[in-house]
Amino acid sequence: MIRSAILIFTFLASTMTIAGNKEGRFVQKDNLFPKVQINTSLGKITVELDRSRSPITVNNFLTYVVNDDYKGSVFHRVERDEANEKDFVIQGGGYDKDYDGMFERKPIFNESGNGMKNDMYSVAMAYQDNKPHSGTRQFFFNMDDNDHLNPGRGWGFAVFGNVTDGYETLDKIMQVETGYNKKLGYSFIPKTAVIIHSIDILPAEEF
Repeated sequence: MIRSAILIFTFLASTMTIAGNKEGRFVQKDNLFPKVQINTSLGKITVELDRSRSPITVNNFLTYVVNDDYKGSVFHRVERDEANEKDFVIQGGGYDKDYDGMFERKPIFNESGNGMKNDMYSVAMAYQDNKPHSGTRQFFFNMDDNDHLNPGRGWGFAVFGNVTDGYETLDKIMQVETGYNKKLGYSFIPKTAVIIHSIDILPAEEF
């Protein structure tokens, strides 16, 4: 399959380095499966994170969440696999509504060998082209079973959670009109920004 964007890479951007100092590892630290609610301009999405298999990635994501770093970011990539007539990914968390890059913390280790698969409605960490340990804040939803994003003899993309509610919101996002954006240089950019208003950490379930 020949496609210009077969893999999920973060787009390089000028970023700031000032950030809050709360740490995700202290968020519900005894809860292996914390849940978050992503509040977007098109609806809500609930994700169950898997700290048991992706502790580094989950704690990194929660660090951005607890410091409100995703507030005002957008889903900048809504892409279909047109050749095979199926949905591909929804990616975001790294740009504001003007498609300017937002600050990033230190890159994290790629946990793609954790056994979790890039199946439909899973959420995974993006990284820069040919730099598997460069993931910072951008994440993506798999909108189909994307087996080619799983690790083989090389690194894959680390899945760190799964959607448990809000599938209809993801479907709405997949339907937005996209086009070429000169600033980013890609044609899968929403013409009307899909904004992440906030991400809330949901109360831990009692067992």
